[in-house]
Amino acid sequence: MKPYCLFFFRVLFALSLGGALLRADVVETKTGARLTGSVTQVVDGTITLVTDYAGTLSIKQSEVVKLETEKPLFIRLTGGTTMEGMVEAKKNGEIKIKGKDGTISTTVDKVAATWGPGQIDPAVAQLMRKWKYEAAFSLSGKTGNSEQLGYAGGAKATLTSPDDTLLFYTDFGYQQTDKLKSEEKFHVGVDYSRYLSEHVTWYVRDEGGFDNVKDIDFYNVAAGGLGYDLVKNLPVQKLTSRAGISYRFEDYGNPSNEDVRSAGLDLGLSHVYHFKNAVMHNNVTFVPSFEDFTNYRAIHDSSVEFPLAGPWSFRMGVNNDYTSNPSPGVSKLDTTYYGKFVLNWE
Repeated sequence: MKPYCLFFFRVLFALSLGGALLRADVVETKTGARLTGSVTQVVDGTITLVTDYAGTLSIKQSEVVKLETEKPLFIRLTGGTTMEGMVEAKKNGEIKIKGKDGTISTTVDKVAATWGPGQIDPAVAQLMRKWKYEAAFSLSGKTGNSEQLGYAGGAKATLTSPDDTLLFYTDFGYQQTDKLKSEEKFHVGVDYSRYLSEHVTWYVRDEGGFDNVKDIDFYNVAAGGLGYDLVKNLPVQKLTSRAGISYRFEDYGNPSNEDVRSAGLDLGLSHVYHFKNAVMHNNVTFVPSFEDFTNYRAIHDSSVEFPLAGPWSFRMGVNNDYTSNPSPGVSKLDTTYYGKFVLNWE
């Protein structure tokens, strides 16, 4: 290749590379870090920047002194003004928003939210109800000195908004060891709660099912009451307590064991904590009878869920199911250790 041709291609490559860099969005921090990529949104004091070299970055808006975009965004300022345009950086945190209808001069800290064309204001999106779905399944087996086969699964559908939550759920489990059933249970339920104030909710719930190993042909618990958020540090952590009235029904297969038909209390604790790469859930319910407080059912479940590829995650945990007056020959406490693959979608 002739020298002048080689020189021409080098110049063309340099110009194209420089053009690509110029077209990148720019975020600079107080410490002098200069980050380039694509600004996808600014919301709740955090700037989200998608990069080729470090994936998706979340940058505190209060630490940013320069913000510049190469493509139009919808921008809402703290005063409520909304405009579509590109952000041009000036000095000392000052920016200009250039749109079809003119130019607005402001500062980085006055940007309340941004979103792309075809999207909606994040503040509006937070107020909208949205469905989230989950399906989980596990399978286990063993052969050799003993024969074992087990499977378990479940599904959830949750409709959430800032004011209320509606949850439908179901779970099932079966296990057979040396041709003897060691687990065969199923339950389905619905739970609805709505905020009365910032921390106080009212709720109603109903759950029914069977547990053949524990000799329960059918059970149902219907309850309602009030909840209170003891800790509400969203989106990191939430701890909610519940107290209400319940009606508990349990139909035992063994005729020598008296069925349960009694009103009682409904007490519970629900806790969720979001780590950087995992989510922990803890739930406890306690349902004693008014007629005899020593006759109760208590259920505890704790789990940690780790993200896998795409919408998949893996959940591992422990479940304790305690019945104070079980059918003759049945243990009071059932403890289950589990690991499940979970598929999440919206």
